[in-house]
Amino acid sequence: MKVVEIENLTFSYSRSASPTIDEFSFSMNTGEIVGVLGQSGSGKSTLLRLISGLEMPRKGSITIAGKLVVNDRLFVQPEDRGVGMVFQDYALFPHMTVKENILFGLSRMAKKDRKPRVKEMLELVHMEDFGDRYPHELSGGQQQRVALARALAPKPKVLLMDEPFSNLDADLKESIREDLLLILKKANMTCMIVTHDRNDVEAICNYSITMCPLIAEQGAAGEKFQTL
Repeated sequence: MKVVEIENLTFSYSRSASPTIDEFSFSMNTGEIVGVLGQSGSGKSTLLRLISGLEMPRKGSITIAGKLVVNDRLFVQPEDRGVGMVFQDYALFPHMTVKENILFGLSRMAKKDRKPRVKEMLELVHMEDFGDRYPHELSGGQQQRVALARALAPKPKVLLMDEPFSNLDADLKESIREDLLLILKKANMTCMIVTHDRNDVEAICNYSITMCPLIAEQGAAGEKFQTL
């Protein structure tokens, strides 16, 4: 099943500016993990913002899990798109505990289901013993796990991650990549990961796309990577 379908997507930061993304088309199937590579200014993070509804395209359409969320006549608000987002800086609320951070995104879930879902997410990311801690009491890797749990808790159709490893020490990256892959596979989550590091793609992703200034195209020869 196609989870994300993008057709002829075009975006620029002003009507007079050259497009950052021009006539970009792409699709993702259920459970695929796709890497988005490219130099600064190529539109990688902008693509995530367009899918999530944080930016409005100049033209084109985006469909998520069979539901049209944007075209020339329609714009579905971010909270109604079924998209989870993990930002580069994790964006955890510093005044909330781990449990409260995860609970924050569950306002639309029935009250009786919220605590069990938080418990399920803590177990999924192996943070069962850290629920009452605050973000400043956690390591960078632990903060990333909490951000991931919060994004997955509302059961999104697709998860978007913007440079998820950029704030981690080099010696942590390998183990964190392995953990992330296992978590995504266990959740059967369709995921798009923006990164500047090809090693991230090789470790986690089924394949990659490369964003270039003014051009967005399939990675060379439709690069494929085997995942364990």
